[in-house]
Amino acid sequence: MDYRRDVEFGYFPVPNAVDYPTLVQQARIADETGLELIGIQDHPYQRRFLDTFSLIGDLVARTGRVRFFPDVANLPLRHPSIIAKAAASIDRMSGGRFELGLGAGGFWDAIEAMGGSRRRRSEAVESVAEAIEVIRLLWSGERNLRFEGSHYHLRGIHSGPVPAHDIGIWVGAGGPRMLALVGRLADGWVPSSPWAPPERLPEMHDRIDEAAQNAGRKPSDVRRIYNVSGTITDGDRRGFLEGPVSHWADQLTRLVVEFGMDAFIFWPAGEPTGQLRRFAEEVAPEVRTAVARHRAP
Repeated sequence: MDYRRDVEFGYFPVPNAVDYPTLVQQARIADETGLELIGIQDHPYQRRFLDTFSLIGDLVARTGRVRFFPDVANLPLRHPSIIAKAAASIDRMSGGRFELGLGAGGFWDAIEAMGGSRRRRSEAVESVAEAIEVIRLLWSGERNLRFEGSHYHLRGIHSGPVPAHDIGIWVGAGGPRMLALVGRLADGWVPSSPWAPPERLPEMHDRIDEAAQNAGRKPSDVRRIYNVSGTITDGDRRGFLEGPVSHWADQLTRLVVEFGMDAFIFWPAGEPTGQLRRFAEEVAPEVRTAVARHRAP
């Protein structure tokens, strides 16, 4: 299963406030070494973390090429109208270097403690579907927008600013109903290897693909962005994404050409800055070459 999209590579920094100077350094390394993406987790209730959108706004001003996305934005604590405004603003200021990761929420006790609403599963799915519609309306450039949903509404608002490019909406999803939503409505899917290991990917792709086809879309319209964690070593192969560069290259290549993934966001289990350089300078080029070889006529 290969959707034959361009393969991209990215980095997943931990946005600890005390590590801010290191985060700036890592963003510049990612930018200089050819990575395409930086994904920053969004847990507003985590007292040690910087605000995700504020951090992205700072880092895009310190880089020139790499794209950023919240991995993924916490919808229960962020109104979609404000998400749309922030996303379009960062995209304009960065010259089109923002994508939008969006999630239904998860840590409900913490969300509720911060003032958000606890949602049942069906409500969470419905809220994401409504949010996608609201966000796209607010990026449209149209006036007098109206929308009435169970969770959100627009009543005569004018949209703007319009983003600098066609921002992708990439949804973090694992359950059947959310996967179907991805296939119907989203531009991308963002699973993480700890809860979506490779052996689960085919059945999850199937749900997305079926929903996409039923909605008149092609499965390849949906980008597949995989958050992966592990350690690049100089020793033996020890399991999934634990081993030398050749082991990483083999496994990521297989994830592209057999398991349908087309972007990898690296969360190092070891010392992050050195691991980041090895991923960008050693692993990513080998995977690009291997995938091109597999795809050649």
